[in-house]
Amino acid sequence: MEWAGVDYGSKMAGTTVIAWAERQVLYLAQSQKKKDADRWLRQWVTEHQPRQLYLDAPLSLPGVYLAPDQYSDYFYRAADKAVQAMSPMFLGGLTARAMRLSHELEGLHCTTLEAYPGHLSKMIGLDGKRYKKDKGYLEAATSVILGHLPGYQLQEATANWHQVDALLAFCSGYRHQNGQAEVYGSIAEGQIVV
Repeated sequence: MEWAGVDYGSKMAGTTVIAWAERQVLYLAQSQKKKDADRWLRQWVTEHQPRQLYLDAPLSLPGVYLAPDQYSDYFYRAADKAVQAMSPMFLGGLTARAMRLSHELEGLHCTTLEAYPGHLSKMIGLDGKRYKKDKGYLEAATSVILGHLPGYQLQEATANWHQVDALLAFCSGYRHQNGQAEVYGSIAEGQIVV
């Protein structure tokens, strides 16, 4: 398997979702409440062996923490500013977990790239007033995303916005694999693939 998209949620909340494809059929798997999502995700990677994960979580800190003479912003990376993402510092524990997970997955020969479904949702025209707010918009939003994944079909309908965000992360992976993605930020400080 080449890649999967992940909406990365709180560790025990049951909100982490993986989206991947087998023979052009898209599958979704969601972590369980009160179960360790990081352990579940590592196990999934061990079993499915994707080469890359497109993860909806910060994978680096602002550059000032590594090179204070080259950067001045203690809260945002250039990539965050470009896509209007939350500060990795504000997301604290999620950022630390994502960075640790990325490091651990390297040992499984899986590269982790940072995606930002919220920005892709704007780029492909999802209704910003309904995205993540209106459960009645799940089907239409999913249909728009599938329109950007030619030849793919979803095995079963999305049931929540975490699943939609995992599909968007998968779509960022599709775009990246096909040379269509926009990449924000720098290698030195951290990049976001959309």
